Amino acid sequence: MTTDLLPVASAARTRAAVGELLRPHRFLAVAALAGLAASAGVGLLAAPLLGRIVDLVAQDRPAAAVTLPALLLAGVAIAQGLLAVAGTALTARLGEGVLARLRERFVAHAMALPLERIERAGAGDLTARVTVDVTVIADAVRRALPEFARSVLVIALTLVGLAVLDWRFLLAALCAVPVQVVTARWYLRRSTPLYTQQRVTTGTQQQQLLDTIGGAATVRAFGLADDHVARLGRRAQDVVDLAMRVVGLQTRFFGRLNHAEFIGVTAVLTTGFFLVRADAVTIGTASAAALYFINLFTPVNQALFLLDTAQSAAASLARLVGVVDLPPEAEPAHPAAPRDASVSVTGVGHAYRPGQDVLDGVDLAIAPGTRVALVGASGAGKTTLATIVAGVHRPSRGTVRLGGATLAELGPARIRRTAALVTQEVHVFAGPLADDLRLARPGASDAELRDALAAVGALGWAEALPDGLATVVGDGGHALTVVQAQQLALARLVLADPPIAILDEATAEAGSAGSRVLDAAARRALEGRTALVVAHRLGQAATADRVVVLDAGRVVEHGTHDELVAAGGRYAQLWAAWAQAPHHRVP
Repeated sequence: MTTDLLPVASAARTRAAVGELLRPHRFLAVAALAGLAASAGVGLLAAPLLGRIVDLVAQDRPAAAVTLPALLLAGVAIAQGLLAVAGTALTARLGEGVLARLRERFVAHAMALPLERIERAGAGDLTARVTVDVTVIADAVRRALPEFARSVLVIALTLVGLAVLDWRFLLAALCAVPVQVVTARWYLRRSTPLYTQQRVTTGTQQQQLLDTIGGAATVRAFGLADDHVARLGRRAQDVVDLAMRVVGLQTRFFGRLNHAEFIGVTAVLTTGFFLVRADAVTIGTASAAALYFINLFTPVNQALFLLDTAQSAAASLARLVGVVDLPPEAEPAHPAAPRDASVSVTGVGHAYRPGQDVLDGVDLAIAPGTRVALVGASGAGKTTLATIVAGVHRPSRGTVRLGGATLAELGPARIRRTAALVTQEVHVFAGPLADDLRLARPGASDAELRDALAAVGALGWAEALPDGLATVVGDGGHALTVVQAQQLALARLVLADPPIAILDEATAEAGSAGSRVLDAAARRALEGRTALVVAHRLGQAATADRVVVLDAGRVVEHGTHDELVAAGGRYAQLWAAWAQAPHHRVP
């Protein structure tokens, strides 16, 4: 299957998305901005007060004359601190609200995406966005946003303060601006694509890691360990190379900013010297101007440095917005209702890559209430056929009907209610066992939960847990065995109660003893349903109503177990080999 990474939104679309997120919180945004502006404004009073003290000293005034300015300085410090805390708190509250809404929208859209689209992108791409990118944005919202807003306000108000002292001080301070602007533009042109590339490379590395760990058994079986280690090494080296490019870019960025500071300081001090010499301003006023400009170092550098964080966050935000903007699965205007629980597959072919068919001309008809087993060698196309019947993948050609209606006529929502897929990859959600079960039927009573567990032979161990059905399972909770986790999945199937069930090797991960427990649980869970079972063990096929044998993506045999054994074909050979294997001998 080719990798098709999820899209990244454009800069214009990302800005529009930020506006959409901020709109419901506009009053809070105004209050936060007002708090930060008040803090910055009060802080500007410190430089003139210090200038006044300089003038008093230069005039050889008594020490008592300095008392009032000194007390006012203390008051300024206290007021500035209180206003800064209030403004920062409001900004953080605003940021957390926006971040929460962004997360909700991202998760909602990601859950609504077709599974086929997520599989094409690879789990690593989506995982990187929901972990690394969300973390980067959260850090920017919690730390960078308040600091950046305050720095911009301090810069703006300080320039106003310089103009109030004397317009020539403002012109002198602005001598540093051309260097800063050129530096910022130079940096942004290079940092934006670099951070985007860094996010993509990180996602690719995570995907490679997931592929290697998730397929560890296959990797070892085919002796591919060295190849996969080499691939991981290359992905890791790509990440390191990009990180070093980022460090080099930041070093050159700050070096250029230092030049701007030297230019500005020289200009302001020179201007102050000539103005004092001409008696246009006092020494205290010139000192205040110098202090104003020196006090600009921190907010200017901070604001420009936070461009680094902002660009990183913008790259991450663009990746999240790219997912949010993906269209959900299309629902038909008038979804069809299945007439019964039949399954019909006609002329189905499928290829993950053009020209490489996994299925070719598959025909299959399953009557309501019939249990059909799919068997065949690895790579025969069993799982692909199962996922196509379940609506996870759409066939490249041919038609699938559930209850007489095509998948397009049913629509995604109706398909999920009609057919349920249970695989060997079971996820146990963190939380009480009862909540895990209610994912399949949110309004289920405790009695219904117990009935579902009893149906799959799991009620005994469930009630024996420390807190019964209230026991916390999953990450950080009580660990379930492979057999118990699979029974939990089958219990969810019973609660969801779909008319059609597809089991894709749902009991394959258990050992010999566990497989017998799960086979029995699966038979009880499938009672009364039309079932398509991808049989990992031929013992499952022997108990099915019909057996369909796939080979190289084609149906080569079909019939009952006894008929196929008697025919002496492909299935008979598989059965003979399986029956004579240790632990599989039949009487």
